[in-house]
Amino acid sequence: MTAPAPAAINLTGTWTIDPAHTRIGFSARHAMVTTVRGQFKDVEGVLQLDEADPTASSASVTIQTDSFDTGVADRDGHVKSADLLDVATYPTITFVSTGAAAGKGEDEYVLTGELTIRGVTSSVDLDVTFEGSSKDPFGNIRAGFTATTTISRKDFGISFNAALETGGVLLSDKIKIELDISSIKSS
Repeated sequence: MTAPAPAAINLTGTWTIDPAHTRIGFSARHAMVTTVRGQFKDVEGVLQLDEADPTASSASVTIQTDSFDTGVADRDGHVKSADLLDVATYPTITFVSTGAAAGKGEDEYVLTGELTIRGVTSSVDLDVTFEGSSKDPFGNIRAGFTATTTISRKDFGISFNAALETGGVLLSDKIKIELDISSIKSS
């Protein structure tokens, strides 16, 4: 006996990001010799999807900066300090989309939006891939997306660094951002 074919899921509507199954990750070069990776653990957001015209879709996301985590308490404390994220003054990072366009391949899109870090807003493009949709065992309709972009810390006023005696600097200016988004249809 074969399993029944999955039912088609209408993507049009409002979707809420599921923080328990979402990862907002980053990576940065450290001391010119390695890459440090981590994530923000506290994220919330809403997607407005339009299946007939995916380029009419939008997103709004808020990240709590204090949820920054690399797994090393001393490093996390420094990044949360006024030298870098300054979480006491700037408790959130936000992204609000301003447009979308078809990407290079099937189920690929470019989502343009305003990213605000440390009170500085800059336009960024996220390369987004729709990973699929399904109904989970609890009756939730889910849709998954991955996205990547690279930003310059300096564009957001984060200029702290230290020179290395062998040349180069302690922290790269370029920060790679990787998103794995699980969302639940709410309407």
